[in-house]
Amino acid sequence: MIDNTRPHAPPMPSLSFTRRNLLQAGMAGMALGVLSPWSAWAASSGVLVNDVTLLNPIWVSRVLAPRTTNEIRQALTLWSGPISIGGARYSMGGQIAAEDSLHLDMRQFNQVIRYSPEHRVIRVQTGIRWRDLQSVIDPHDLSVKIMQSYANFTVGGALSVNAHGRYVGAGPVSNSVRALQLVLADGSVVEASRTANTDLFHAAIGSYGALGVITEVELDLAPNVSMERQVHRMPVADYTRFFNEQIRDNEQAILHNADLAPPYFDQATAVTWRTTDKELTVAQRLVAPGQSYTFDRTLMWGVTRLPGGPLIRKDVIDPLRYLSQPVVRRNYEASRDVASLGPLATQDSTYALQEYFVPVAQLNGFVEHMASILRAHNVNAVNISIRHAPAAPDSCLSWAREEVFSFVLYYWQHVSAADREKVGTWTRELIDAALSFGGTYYLPYQLHATRAQFARAYPHAQRLFALKAQFDPDNRFRNKLWDKYYGAGHMV
Repeated sequence: MIDNTRPHAPPMPSLSFTRRNLLQAGMAGMALGVLSPWSAWAASSGVLVNDVTLLNPIWVSRVLAPRTTNEIRQALTLWSGPISIGGARYSMGGQIAAEDSLHLDMRQFNQVIRYSPEHRVIRVQTGIRWRDLQSVIDPHDLSVKIMQSYANFTVGGALSVNAHGRYVGAGPVSNSVRALQLVLADGSVVEASRTANTDLFHAAIGSYGALGVITEVELDLAPNVSMERQVHRMPVADYTRFFNEQIRDNEQAILHNADLAPPYFDQATAVTWRTTDKELTVAQRLVAPGQSYTFDRTLMWGVTRLPGGPLIRKDVIDPLRYLSQPVVRRNYEASRDVASLGPLATQDSTYALQEYFVPVAQLNGFVEHMASILRAHNVNAVNISIRHAPAAPDSCLSWAREEVFSFVLYYWQHVSAADREKVGTWTRELIDAALSFGGTYYLPYQLHATRAQFARAYPHAQRLFALKAQFDPDNRFRNKLWDKYYGAGHMV
């Protein structure tokens, strides 16, 4: 058993209150100042918080970068206004902040609490990024069991959205969680699992900070196996059969997805990483952080911006990309850096994501409907990644109430008010399409869905709202997502 491991030690936060700030802040601010050095409060004039798309600037009242659970408890006790919570800030629709809130910036809340390599379990503070966690477990040939495709995200952020990845048969990250610690609005600390405080356990994961601050999480780990990449191209109409025959019950298949390269929606490229005894072709154990990715970014720019870019991708870039069959460690593929996609946002444009889930039997029908909507609106769709997830109905906001295929849409848009409204129009059409096939849509992205669409897509949200009314009766935990869908009388 390894205790109190520190994967890295960021510098101590600087104190931002001056005498003038304290006088302006009044007695509450003075009380908070007395608790220094645990507090790192921003000036009372406000701080601008935004996400990676730069589409959602939100003025919060103060920012606290906590390092301990006790600091969070003290903040909740002393601060009487709204609370918002942010991690790596990859959610794209204001899910990380609310106006005039105390914003908890969790990125320095990043320590390992307990680690047992022999039992393949680790307990961490939730502000730790997957990449830093990988640095701790890789020397013991262990891997994260379930996470997103990129390692930049915080563990707490992944829990808050109940993220998933390409892990065959694994489903959402909640399936790898043994227990979690939650700080409630009154400052009390609750331990929740599948056997204790089960309602809070299933509600907090995937609740986007509605119930409290998830401060610690205990995760199952997996072996760091060697994998070989295999690529198969096929008509998308044949993909479901291919998945059922080659992937679904294949214990050697670790990671899998299929890519559609718009506007060629009728062809799928299935990419599978399978366990192998072959010699490694990549010696590195983890992808090194801080690389430039100039070549990757140039390719992305060309595919998105140049005339004929999608055709160049289909006939040149993808065939060259998948020419070899590399053999790597699981951790190497799992430690990919989102920087390889290039800068997500500029002053006048941004790359963004959406995701839709439909029952497995509805894949072909949804692809046809989705393609017609994207073509009709001339959407600059860069890629659509198809993933699979088994049923995971326990979460209040489950996106897989039955077995589903997910469609991760990566696209490029301009950011003027008119352009954003155009995106909203075709987004609502895609949501209606997913709903018509018995599916749903994912919540970490721009808040274009109507309240009626949200209610139809997440019929068990009322379970979450009932718990919020019980444990956060003053609606202190806030963000733009819940301001839209939970506000106004706490009903959709």
